[in-house]
This record gives sequence, structure tokens and C-alpha cells, in this order.
Amino acid sequence: MSIHAYLRWLKILAMTTVATVTTVAIPRPGQAADRITLHYPPFKDFSISVRELEVFAKEGKISPDFAEYVKQTTPAQRQQLRQLLRQRFAVSAVYVSQLTKSPLVEPLLQRVGETIQTDNRQNGMKSLRSGLIRAAADRREGLTPINFMRRFPGRQIHINLTEGFRVYADLSVLLKQRDRTIGALAQIANVTAASAKLDDPQKLDLTTSGKFRWQHRSFKWLDRSRQRLVPGDLYLPQNSTQLIPVIAISHGVAEDRTAFAYLARHLASHGFAVAVIEHVGGDANRFRQYFSGLAPAPSTSELWDRPRDISFLLDELQRRALSDLTLRQLNLQQVGAIGHSLGGYTVLALAGAEIDFDRVNRDCHPNRSLNLSVILQCRASELKPQRYPFQDPRIKAIFAINPLASTIFGQRGISRVTVPTLLMGGSDDIVTPAVPEQIYPFTWLQTPDKYLAILERGTHFSTLEVSEQDAIFPATDSIVGPDLPRARAYAKALSVAFFQTHLAQRSEFRNYLTAAYTNSLTPPPGKIASTAAPTSTTARVPSLRLNLIPASASNQISQILQIENYRDPAISDRSMRNRLGSPAILGK
Repeated sequence: MSIHAYLRWLKILAMTTVATVTTVAIPRPGQAADRITLHYPPFKDFSISVRELEVFAKEGKISPDFAEYVKQTTPAQRQQLRQLLRQRFAVSAVYVSQLTKSPLVEPLLQRVGETIQTDNRQNGMKSLRSGLIRAAADRREGLTPINFMRRFPGRQIHINLTEGFRVYADLSVLLKQRDRTIGALAQIANVTAASAKLDDPQKLDLTTSGKFRWQHRSFKWLDRSRQRLVPGDLYLPQNSTQLIPVIAISHGVAEDRTAFAYLARHLASHGFAVAVIEHVGGDANRFRQYFSGLAPAPSTSELWDRPRDISFLLDELQRRALSDLTLRQLNLQQVGAIGHSLGGYTVLALAGAEIDFDRVNRDCHPNRSLNLSVILQCRASELKPQRYPFQDPRIKAIFAINPLASTIFGQRGISRVTVPTLLMGGSDDIVTPAVPEQIYPFTWLQTPDKYLAILERGTHFSTLEVSEQDAIFPATDSIVGPDLPRARAYAKALSVAFFQTHLAQRSEFRNYLTAAYTNSLTPPPGKIASTAAPTSTTARVPSLRLNLIPASASNQISQILQIENYRDPAISDRSMRNRLGSPAILGK
């Protein structure tokens, strides 16, 4: 590559970086910077006027200087950039202030500040936060990328392209490895499905409601030993003639008991008693109060309070069953658990997974990870290093959806889980990415009854049922993902098959815990979608696909991961220098 071609390529990538880093900063809710200066030694610094960007965004006019940066882009790309620069985010200054100083976002902002720097080329975290808050407080313009630049303290915004390219290179490698790994899992699922026989896949449609009517009851119980409220909802099947297995559901951070109410109703209709609790220290209401400035940030104690919430729930149901006839049929020695995200951590801990403090210290001091969930997992370093008695022997099977596990448990902690386990992830999950948080842990599990379910194109939010007005964090369609009704239908079918097999001990349902069955839930191209489809009757090609991997494929997956040499999603200084040591490498 010639030096002129390389510089031309560099300018194009620089323009992209301006758009990218601005976008990164804005959703993670900083007077007036005149220019954006891009720094990439040994080449000369070059800059873009904020005013030129503003004119381009509002009028579509391209100045002679700015033309150098955009002449090799397509009209569609230029239009995208204009839309991005004008996009307004409907958030208050209080919300942005609280969000950017939260324990979960502040470390991320610190890392972004390594790329977006101040006048004197220092970490721009404080200026970022200031610019974001000032822009959000502007009632006329609001929080837009252009207004953020105007409000950024100092005369210039320095963008450290060296650091930005380092992150970009590492992320590119990780995404390619992820795609190859997900593709290999799809092949395993297809081969498994082709070699298995499924007797009449339409015999039972596990995505539809079962035969049981159910009763709904709300509760709000006080655990006096911790002075902590544990509210929730019970869904109790009626007219059962035998002991009823129980399933507890644990929500994720900034969620509440309504997020999986659809799944609770579905399981109750299939004969399970379901308790959906609310973890009051990290639920949606607590985050609303926090973002309104009415409550402190959620505490690290949530890491040990959450498993204890579930154990308290089971203790309280057992105690109340002595005087409540409707609870006497509950089999509280045969309990299943479902958890999403941090709730996935919760159910893994209840099943025996232990915090590996050595792993936490290695990964978190310093934390250079590109895996967002590691920021939350690193909060375990604030706990006293000891063995915590999280395991509850009443838990006999767990279904962990988008769990976080790689750092907080690691291989040593996960290997202590011996109950039947189903791990579910999404290929496009950017919060708890599938490879480190579900695929690796699947290979670490020692239980012979383990399953890995991967939603192709699924995200961290695919299986949730949260209305737009109830959502805590602003999220675009690309973040939430496609075809949410289908994702929830997959969760329904998997949960019924898994808990009927491993909790209710009904072996005839094992036939539905196969790739052959899950493939039957996805209509082939050109066919009208079934009950798992979106509400539109005209939908034809499914946008989501579920690949179910059995325990027998665990060694094969381990080999795939070794071939990919998939390292932990952290930025290694040495690996960055190797990748970024020459323009030729960057130009590939």
C-alpha cells in the first residue's frame, strides 16, 4: 500500500471514528469546542471544524476541507452520517448525570475517555460527562452529537486514533471469531437434527398454552434477618391431583417481575407453580429512582442478596404451606430456577457455582475487557473474598438466559454446578456476549444433563417482554433485536421441555430437547410463520433461528474454541502492538 493510499484510507477511517465515538458517547449518558483534532503519530494531526460538521448535518453542504474526508464515501453513507449528527436523544440532564456516574457506566466512560481526550490530551472522561450533561440540559437543541461537541469543555476535542484503532482491531478479531464459532454451532445443530428422529413434531406444540387453569397471587414478604422486602407474584395451576413442581424466576439488572410474566403464565398452564420475585435493590423501580436523583446507586450487596432472595422465598412458601391449603401441593424439594442476565448469575450460584476471586482479581485489575458484562462482574472484587453459601439443595434444574459467568465464576466456579442446566444466549448480545458468557461456560459444566441454546441474531433483550414506556434505558431496534415474539416463543418451548424432563421427571419430553424439535419451530423460507412468528400474517422468512446443542457436543465445541484461539475479550497491550505495528496490517 502506498503512503498516499494509506493516508487516504486513514482519513476515511478517521471520519468514521468521529461518527463512531460520538455515537458511543451519546447513548451512555460533555463550552464549545471549535474543532475535532485527530491524532495518529507519526502522521501529522489533522482536524475537522465543528461548524463544518454542523452545516453538513443541517444543510447537507460539504466545505472544501471537509470534502477531503467524505469524497470516497457513498451518498448513502453521507446521509447516514447526517442523520447520526442530527439525532436527538430524549433524556434529561439528571438522567445523564446519574447514568454517567453509576458504577456500571463510569468505568466505560473512563475507557472512552482514552480515545476522546481534552485540550491537553488527557483522559476526557470528565469532559465527556460535562458535555453530555450540558447538552441534555439545553432545552432548545437537546442531546445531539453536534450539541455535545459544542458543549465539550475546551477549544478542541482530541481523538486519539491510536487507542481507537487498537480497540477497533481487537473488536474486529473478536467479532470474526464469534461469527465463525456461531456458524460452527449451527452446523453441529443441523447435523444433530438430521441424525435424530422426531416422532410427529406437531404432536405437542410447546409454544402454546397447556391444559391447566391457574390462579395469580401477589405477595410482599419481609425477610427479617436482612430487613429486606421480597415482593413478587405466584402463578398456581388449579385442579392438579399430584405434587406440583415449583419454578422461581429471577430478573436482570433494571428489570422487574413483569419482564418474564409471560413465561410464568405459560409454565403455569403446563402444570408448574411459578414464583416471579422482584429483587428490590436492583429492580427497575430502584433504577428509576436513581436516575431521578432520588436514590443511591445499587449496591454490590446485590451479588449475595439475590440468591438469598430465592432461598428466602422457598423458606417462606414452606412455612406458609402449613396454614395455606393452596400451597400444600407445592413440591418445595423439587424446584427449578430461571434467571436472565444478573438473574442468570443468581440461578447459577443457587445451583452451586462459586465466585472465583482469583479470576476476578486477574480480570479486573486492570479491567481492559471489551465485554461489557465484565464491568458488572468486577464488582465482585468489592466483596470479602470467601466462600459464600449460595447453593440451595432444593434447586434441581436451572435455565440461565444471557447469564454473565466468565469472570465472576470462571471455569473453576462453573464446574461446581452439577444439576441439569440449560444456557441460552444470543449471537448479537453486546451486553453478555455469547462466546465468553454462555459458550465457554457450557464446556466448563460437569453435569451430564446440559444444553446450549443460541439464538442467531438474538440480543440481550430478545426474550424480555418490556413495554417502551417501562424501559429504563433508551434502546433502538438494532439493540433490542428482531422478531421478539418468536424469541419469546422459543423461550416458552425450551422451558417447558427442559423442566418437564428434568424437574417433573417426565422422560417423554426429552424428545423435545433436541435440535430436531427446535428446528421444527422455525418455518423454512417461503412458508407462512407458525405460532412462533410475529403477529403479522404476512411474515415469511424467519429473522431468528434457534440452535440447540446437546451435552455430547461439548468436547467438539471445546476444540472449536481452541482452534479459534478465542482469548478473553480483553485488550492485551502486546497483542495490540503486534496487530497495529505497521500500516500494512491496518490496511488489510
